[in-house]
Amino acid sequence: MPDDFAHLKDWVGRTQDVEETIWVERVANMAATLDLETAPKAGDPLPPGWHWLFFNGFVRPGKIGEDGHAQRGGFLPPVPLPRRMWAGGRLTFPGALKVGEPAKRHSEILKVEPKTGRSGDLVFVTVKHSISGRSGLALEEEHDIVYRSPPAPGAAAAKPQVAPTGATWTKTIKPDPVLLFRYSALTHNGHRIHYDHPYVTKVEGYPSLIVHGPLTSTLLLELLRHSHPNRRLARYAFRAMAPLFDTAPFTVNGRPEAGGTVKLWATGPAGELAMEATASLAD
Repeated sequence: MPDDFAHLKDWVGRTQDVEETIWVERVANMAATLDLETAPKAGDPLPPGWHWLFFNGFVRPGKIGEDGHAQRGGFLPPVPLPRRMWAGGRLTFPGALKVGEPAKRHSEILKVEPKTGRSGDLVFVTVKHSISGRSGLALEEEHDIVYRSPPAPGAAAAKPQVAPTGATWTKTIKPDPVLLFRYSALTHNGHRIHYDHPYVTKVEGYPSLIVHGPLTSTLLLELLRHSHPNRRLARYAFRAMAPLFDTAPFTVNGRPEAGGTVKLWATGPAGELAMEATASLAD
Protein backbone atom coordinates (compact mmCIF):
# COMPACT_ATOMS: atom_id res chain seq x y z
CA MET A 1 0.00 0.00 0.00
CA PRO A 2 1.50 3.38 -0.97
CA ASP A 3 2.26 5.57 2.04
CA ASP A 4 0.01 8.30 0.58
CA PHE A 5 -2.96 5.95 0.93
CA ALA A 6 -2.35 4.39 4.36
CA HIS A 7 -4.26 7.07 6.29
CA LEU A 8 -7.38 6.53 4.15
CA LYS A 9 -8.20 3.47 6.27
CA ASP A 10 -9.11 5.92 9.04
CA TRP A 11 -12.32 6.70 7.16
CA VAL A 12 -13.69 3.16 7.65
CA GLY A 13 -16.67 3.30 10.01
CA ARG A 14 -17.58 6.92 9.34
CA THR A 15 -21.31 7.53 9.03
CA GLN A 16 -23.65 10.09 7.54
CA ASP A 17 -27.42 10.62 7.83
CA VAL A 18 -29.51 12.47 5.26
CA GLU A 19 -33.25 13.14 5.07
CA GLU A 20 -35.17 14.09 1.94
CA THR A 21 -38.66 13.91 0.50
CA ILE A 22 -39.18 11.71 -2.55
CA TRP A 23 -40.40 14.70 -4.52
CA VAL A 24 -43.23 14.12 -6.99
CA GLU A 25 -41.87 16.77 -9.37
CA ARG A 26 -38.42 15.18 -9.59
CA VAL A 27 -39.94 11.75 -10.20
CA ALA A 28 -42.06 13.22 -13.01
CA ASN A 29 -38.98 14.89 -14.49
CA MET A 30 -37.11 11.58 -14.38
CA ALA A 31 -39.96 9.88 -16.24
CA ALA A 32 -39.78 12.58 -18.92
CA THR A 33 -36.00 12.23 -19.14
CA LEU A 34 -36.40 8.48 -19.74
CA ASP A 35 -39.11 9.18 -22.35
CA LEU A 36 -41.80 7.35 -20.38
CA GLU A 37 -45.45 7.99 -21.25
CA THR A 38 -46.55 8.04 -17.60
CA ALA A 39 -44.84 8.88 -14.32
CA PRO A 40 -45.30 7.38 -10.85
CA LYS A 41 -47.67 9.51 -8.81
CA ALA A 42 -47.84 10.41 -5.12
CA GLY A 43 -48.24 7.25 -3.09
CA ASP A 44 -46.90 4.95 -5.82
CA PRO A 45 -43.77 2.84 -5.16
CA LEU A 46 -40.59 4.49 -6.39
CA PRO A 47 -39.18 2.37 -9.26
CA PRO A 48 -35.91 0.53 -8.53
CA GLY A 49 -32.85 2.66 -9.24
CA TRP A 50 -34.73 5.93 -8.98
CA HIS A 51 -33.52 6.39 -5.40
CA TRP A 52 -30.25 7.63 -6.97
CA LEU A 53 -32.13 10.86 -7.72
CA PHE A 54 -32.18 11.68 -4.01
CA PHE A 55 -29.90 12.32 -1.00
CA ASN A 56 -27.32 14.17 -3.15
CA GLY A 57 -27.02 17.54 -1.49
CA PHE A 58 -25.38 20.66 -2.87
CA VAL A 59 -22.21 22.13 -1.38
CA ARG A 60 -21.05 25.74 -1.50
CA PRO A 61 -18.84 26.73 -4.49
CA GLY A 62 -15.78 27.04 -2.27
CA LYS A 63 -16.08 23.40 -1.31
CA ILE A 64 -16.26 21.99 -4.86
CA GLY A 65 -13.21 20.20 -6.28
CA GLU A 66 -11.80 20.56 -9.79
CA ASP A 67 -13.80 17.56 -11.00
CA GLY A 68 -17.12 19.13 -9.97
CA HIS A 69 -17.69 16.87 -6.95
CA ALA A 70 -17.58 18.05 -3.38
CA GLN A 71 -14.00 18.30 -2.15
CA ARG A 72 -12.76 15.03 -0.71
CA GLY A 73 -12.11 14.58 2.95
CA GLY A 74 -15.58 15.04 4.39
CA PHE A 75 -17.64 11.87 4.55
CA LEU A 76 -15.69 10.22 1.72
CA PRO A 77 -11.92 9.83 2.17
CA PRO A 78 -9.56 12.32 0.48
CA VAL A 79 -8.24 9.91 -2.16
CA PRO A 80 -5.43 11.71 -4.07
CA LEU A 81 -6.31 10.17 -7.46
CA PRO A 82 -8.12 12.23 -10.11
CA ARG A 83 -10.40 9.72 -11.86
CA ARG A 84 -13.51 8.75 -9.92
CA MET A 85 -16.09 6.26 -11.25
CA TRP A 86 -18.92 4.01 -10.08
CA ALA A 87 -17.56 0.47 -10.00
CA GLY A 88 -20.77 -1.35 -9.05
CA GLY A 89 -23.09 -2.24 -6.25
CA ARG A 90 -25.32 -4.79 -4.54
CA LEU A 91 -28.88 -3.95 -3.50
CA THR A 92 -31.71 -5.65 -1.64
CA PHE A 93 -35.30 -4.40 -1.52
CA PRO A 94 -37.11 -5.46 1.67
CA GLY A 95 -39.69 -2.73 1.09
CA ALA A 96 -40.34 0.24 -1.17
CA LEU A 97 -40.04 4.00 -0.98
CA LYS A 98 -43.24 5.89 -1.78
CA VAL A 99 -43.40 8.90 -4.07
CA GLY A 100 -44.21 12.05 -2.12
CA GLU A 101 -43.19 10.68 1.29
CA PRO A 102 -40.19 11.62 3.46
CA ALA A 103 -37.24 9.22 3.57
CA LYS A 104 -33.97 8.80 5.47
CA ARG A 105 -30.62 7.42 4.34
CA HIS A 106 -28.00 6.15 6.78
CA SER A 107 -24.56 5.64 5.20
CA GLU A 108 -21.42 3.98 6.52
CA ILE A 109 -18.00 3.50 4.93
CA LEU A 110 -17.33 -0.24 5.04
CA LYS A 111 -14.01 -0.58 3.22
CA VAL A 112 -11.16 1.44 1.77
CA GLU A 113 -8.86 -0.76 -0.34
CA PRO A 114 -5.81 0.68 -2.12
CA LYS A 115 -4.53 -1.52 -4.96
CA THR A 116 -2.09 -1.39 -7.85
CA GLY A 117 -3.29 -2.49 -11.27
CA ARG A 118 -1.97 -2.49 -14.83
CA SER A 119 -3.09 1.12 -15.26
CA GLY A 120 -1.51 2.35 -12.01
CA ASP A 121 -2.79 3.01 -8.49
CA LEU A 122 -6.42 2.42 -7.56
CA VAL A 123 -8.47 2.91 -4.43
CA PHE A 124 -11.80 1.13 -3.94
CA VAL A 125 -14.24 2.60 -1.43
CA THR A 126 -17.36 0.66 -0.40
CA VAL A 127 -20.23 2.55 1.21
CA LYS A 128 -23.34 0.92 2.70
CA HIS A 129 -26.61 2.83 2.42
CA SER A 130 -29.76 1.92 4.33
CA ILE A 131 -32.81 3.88 3.13
CA SER A 132 -36.10 3.95 5.02
CA GLY A 133 -39.51 5.47 4.41
CA ARG A 134 -42.62 5.74 6.53
CA SER A 135 -43.16 1.97 6.33
CA GLY A 136 -39.64 1.12 7.48
CA LEU A 137 -36.54 -0.15 5.68
CA ALA A 138 -37.03 0.08 1.91
CA LEU A 139 -33.62 -0.83 0.50
CA GLU A 140 -30.03 -1.57 1.42
CA GLU A 141 -27.16 -0.90 -0.94
CA GLU A 142 -23.43 -1.52 -0.96
CA HIS A 143 -21.97 1.01 -3.38
CA ASP A 144 -18.45 0.56 -4.79
CA ILE A 145 -16.51 3.65 -5.93
CA VAL A 146 -13.14 3.38 -7.68
CA TYR A 147 -10.51 6.11 -7.88
CA ARG A 148 -7.82 5.76 -10.57
CA SER A 149 -4.49 7.26 -11.56
CA PRO A 150 -4.45 9.51 -14.63
CA PRO A 151 -3.70 7.68 -17.89
CA ALA A 152 -0.03 7.40 -18.83
CA PRO A 153 0.83 9.40 -21.97
CA GLY A 154 0.33 7.21 -25.03
CA ALA A 155 -1.06 4.30 -23.00
CA ALA A 156 -3.47 2.06 -24.89
CA ALA A 157 -6.90 1.50 -23.39
CA ALA A 158 -7.53 -1.93 -21.88
CA LYS A 159 -9.27 -4.33 -24.26
CA PRO A 160 -12.88 -4.74 -23.08
CA GLN A 161 -14.75 -8.01 -22.77
CA VAL A 162 -17.14 -9.02 -25.51
CA ALA A 163 -20.79 -8.67 -24.46
CA PRO A 164 -23.09 -11.69 -24.27
CA THR A 165 -25.62 -12.45 -26.99
CA GLY A 166 -29.00 -14.14 -26.95
CA ALA A 167 -31.04 -11.42 -25.24
CA THR A 168 -34.73 -12.02 -24.68
CA TRP A 169 -35.37 -8.27 -24.28
CA THR A 170 -33.29 -5.45 -25.72
CA LYS A 171 -33.59 -1.70 -26.14
CA THR A 172 -31.38 0.76 -27.98
CA ILE A 173 -30.34 3.88 -26.08
CA LYS A 174 -29.13 6.95 -27.93
CA PRO A 175 -27.17 9.04 -25.42
CA ASP A 176 -26.55 12.69 -26.12
CA PRO A 177 -25.35 15.72 -24.11
CA VAL A 178 -28.94 16.71 -23.29
CA LEU A 179 -29.73 13.34 -21.69
CA LEU A 180 -26.51 13.41 -19.67
CA PHE A 181 -27.05 17.02 -18.58
CA ARG A 182 -30.63 16.34 -17.50
CA TYR A 183 -29.64 13.26 -15.49
CA SER A 184 -26.80 15.21 -13.87
CA ALA A 185 -29.27 17.93 -12.91
CA LEU A 186 -31.85 15.49 -11.53
CA THR A 187 -29.25 13.71 -9.40
CA HIS A 188 -27.47 16.94 -8.35
CA ASN A 189 -24.31 15.43 -9.87
CA GLY A 190 -21.71 18.08 -10.65
CA HIS A 191 -19.11 15.60 -11.97
CA ARG A 192 -17.75 17.34 -15.06
CA ILE A 193 -17.06 14.14 -17.01
CA HIS A 194 -20.78 14.02 -17.86
CA TYR A 195 -21.30 17.52 -19.31
CA ASP A 196 -17.98 19.36 -19.72
CA HIS A 197 -16.40 18.18 -22.98
CA PRO A 198 -13.11 20.15 -22.68
CA TYR A 199 -12.61 18.88 -19.13
CA VAL A 200 -13.33 15.19 -19.79
CA THR A 201 -11.14 15.10 -22.92
CA LYS A 202 -8.26 17.37 -21.98
CA VAL A 203 -7.98 16.77 -18.21
CA GLU A 204 -9.18 13.20 -17.68
CA GLY A 205 -8.21 11.91 -21.12
CA TYR A 206 -11.48 10.31 -22.24
CA PRO A 207 -12.68 10.60 -25.86
CA SER A 208 -16.02 12.25 -25.05
CA LEU A 209 -18.72 12.74 -22.40
CA ILE A 210 -19.29 9.67 -20.23
CA VAL A 211 -22.69 8.11 -19.59
CA HIS A 212 -23.36 7.97 -15.83
CA GLY A 213 -22.93 4.53 -14.26
CA PRO A 214 -26.18 4.87 -12.26
CA LEU A 215 -28.02 5.97 -15.41
CA THR A 216 -26.90 2.84 -17.27
CA SER A 217 -27.85 0.74 -14.25
CA THR A 218 -31.27 2.43 -14.06
CA LEU A 219 -31.84 1.73 -17.76
CA LEU A 220 -31.15 -1.96 -17.11
CA LEU A 221 -33.64 -1.88 -14.24
CA GLU A 222 -36.22 -0.13 -16.44
CA LEU A 223 -35.84 -2.89 -19.03
CA LEU A 224 -36.49 -5.42 -16.28
CA ARG A 225 -39.42 -3.44 -14.85
CA HIS A 226 -41.19 -3.19 -18.18
CA SER A 227 -40.52 -6.86 -18.98
CA HIS A 228 -41.99 -7.95 -15.61
CA PRO A 229 -44.51 -5.22 -14.70
CA ASN A 230 -46.23 -7.30 -12.01
CA ARG A 231 -43.12 -8.63 -10.24
CA ARG A 232 -41.24 -7.01 -7.36
CA LEU A 233 -37.47 -6.78 -7.39
CA ALA A 234 -35.83 -8.50 -4.41
CA ARG A 235 -32.08 -8.32 -5.17
CA TYR A 236 -29.90 -6.64 -7.74
CA ALA A 237 -26.13 -6.53 -8.30
CA PHE A 238 -24.26 -4.71 -11.05
CA ARG A 239 -20.69 -4.07 -12.13
CA ALA A 240 -19.36 -1.46 -14.54
CA MET A 241 -17.03 -3.05 -17.09
CA ALA A 242 -16.23 -0.34 -19.66
CA PRO A 243 -17.29 3.29 -20.13
CA LEU A 244 -20.03 4.38 -22.50
CA PHE A 245 -19.88 7.73 -24.30
CA ASP A 246 -22.34 10.14 -25.87
CA THR A 247 -20.94 9.52 -29.36
CA ALA A 248 -22.84 6.32 -30.29
CA PRO A 249 -25.93 4.28 -29.33
CA PHE A 250 -25.70 1.32 -26.97
CA THR A 251 -28.16 -1.37 -25.96
CA VAL A 252 -29.54 -2.62 -22.66
CA ASN A 253 -30.34 -6.32 -22.68
CA GLY A 254 -31.78 -9.06 -20.52
CA ARG A 255 -32.84 -12.69 -20.40
CA PRO A 256 -34.18 -15.08 -17.74
CA GLU A 257 -31.71 -17.54 -16.23
CA ALA A 258 -32.03 -20.76 -14.27
CA GLY A 259 -33.04 -20.48 -10.63
CA GLY A 260 -35.39 -17.57 -11.17
CA THR A 261 -32.69 -14.95 -11.76
CA VAL A 262 -32.45 -12.49 -14.63
CA LYS A 263 -29.21 -11.63 -16.42
CA LEU A 264 -28.88 -8.02 -17.57
CA TRP A 265 -26.13 -6.28 -19.50
CA ALA A 266 -25.29 -3.17 -21.49
CA THR A 267 -23.53 -3.55 -24.82
CA GLY A 268 -21.40 -0.76 -26.27
CA PRO A 269 -21.29 0.27 -29.93
CA ALA A 270 -18.37 -2.06 -30.73
CA GLY A 271 -20.00 -5.07 -29.04
CA GLU A 272 -18.11 -4.54 -25.77
CA LEU A 273 -19.56 -5.38 -22.37
CA ALA A 274 -20.16 -2.03 -20.65
CA MET A 275 -22.12 -3.22 -17.58
CA GLU A 276 -23.26 -6.59 -16.28
CA ALA A 277 -25.96 -7.25 -13.68
CA THR A 278 -28.10 -9.95 -12.10
CA ALA A 279 -31.53 -9.55 -10.58
CA SER A 280 -33.81 -11.74 -8.49
CA LEU A 281 -37.57 -11.19 -8.48
CA ALA A 282 -39.78 -11.83 -5.47
CA ASP A 283 -42.40 -14.60 -5.71
